[in-house]
Amino acid sequence: MRPSLLHTALASALLALAGGSQAAQPVLIATGSLSGSLSDLSGLNYTLENGVSASLLGGMGSGFAWAGGNTFLALPDRGPNASAWNSAVDDTTSYIPRFHTLQMNLVASAPGSALPFTLTPTLQSTTLLYSSSALNYGPVAPTTTGLVAGSSLQANGKYYFSGRSDNFAPGLSTNPANARLDTEGIRVSNDGKSVFITDEYGPYVYQFDRATGQRTRTFTLPDSFAISNLSASKDVEFTNTSGRVTNKGMEGLAISPDGKTLFGFMQSPLIQDGGDGTALNRIVKIDIASGAVSQFAFNNVINGKAYNSSELLALNDHQLLVLERDGKGLGDGSPGSKAAVKQLVQIDLNGATDVSGIANLRTQPGVAMVGTKFLDIRAALNAAGISDAQIPSKLEGVAFGQDVMVGGVLKHTLYLANDNDFLGAVAPNGSSVATQYNNQFYVFAYDGNDFVPQGISAVPEPSSYAMLLAGLGALGFIARRRRG
Repeated sequence: MRPSLLHTALASALLALAGGSQAAQPVLIATGSLSGSLSDLSGLNYTLENGVSASLLGGMGSGFAWAGGNTFLALPDRGPNASAWNSAVDDTTSYIPRFHTLQMNLVASAPGSALPFTLTPTLQSTTLLYSSSALNYGPVAPTTTGLVAGSSLQANGKYYFSGRSDNFAPGLSTNPANARLDTEGIRVSNDGKSVFITDEYGPYVYQFDRATGQRTRTFTLPDSFAISNLSASKDVEFTNTSGRVTNKGMEGLAISPDGKTLFGFMQSPLIQDGGDGTALNRIVKIDIASGAVSQFAFNNVINGKAYNSSELLALNDHQLLVLERDGKGLGDGSPGSKAAVKQLVQIDLNGATDVSGIANLRTQPGVAMVGTKFLDIRAALNAAGISDAQIPSKLEGVAFGQDVMVGGVLKHTLYLANDNDFLGAVAPNGSSVATQYNNQFYVFAYDGNDFVPQGISAVPEPSSYAMLLAGLGALGFIARRRRG
């Protein structure tokens, strides 16, 4: 796709801000949205324990990955749990983790438009995630209204993962036989046939077949990332003294442009490194061929305050972008909430210290990398007329896209997506959890010789979701029978 030149004076002015420097600030060129109140293309035709449809599209920006051309993969998290229905499982449900395939059509805007390009997202398919070997599901709880046994997630030799918090067995949280999965990061392999996904429950780093959703590989993370006191209640899990912080596990994922290396990022420091609210996050570097893991540290402090990290993106084989943000803005739910910190910072692994042998990073804080600002997202959106109150609180997905012609110059594109936490899903009492707000997408253009595009081979997308229905028909039947 090679869109035409800019048509408006505003567009030209925005681009002029980028100047001629190769390190110029990225500039917003398009926005788009997709309603979360739609049904996805999973084919699931039953309701979850909390009364919400199992096929609700909901949020889809926990992770966002380029798949070549104008194709992207979008990742929801563990499903609709914003409405209180059962505190014993932290209001989670048997929502099946999945990823969505989108076409993101970016075309030149009509003359007089506020932005030079128009972005139209279209849902193409939905792929459910499963294991071919048995998984650990939660117990049946007949005295608790609405709980459904884990067996409802098994059909035709497929064991589907689940967002519900009680789907685990005793032991370390990184046990790959546990069914619970809270997906947060996604990237596509260079051959286009696999997707790599990270999660917060383990934390886990898994490889899945892109066409079928079957898990094909587990990457083993150090035991120091795991917790040992597992519970369906986050309040109990908070009593752990080492490992990942509850609900703040492996949040981000990057892949090197050559497709040989994964980089996983913890949302907040491990408990033994100071835990949530402290400064030193761990990045794992995984050699895909061997599975070998090394670790690096990043100082997440901005203007004297530590911020959680939401995503990781590779510029090349050693420079990474880290998405740092507060939790304020659209969807936060608190009165008058306004975004304050939303930005991408750049870090460089060249010369960085491998911290695998450091049990507590606070004993050697000087080993942590310090980032330099790459993009002030909030300022860029403000400049385009988007107020702090309208900036999504949870910007979590970041991906590069294909290059476009802007003002006669070929520029790189950078896409941002938000996680709306399924807000607007219908609660058991029939009321809405909160005002529905759409999945938002923002496209930036930028120059930069440090960027190396990932070489992803084109693969056929599923022609329709009908190919999934054979496997899902039995699943829907079992779910309905258990409720009957």
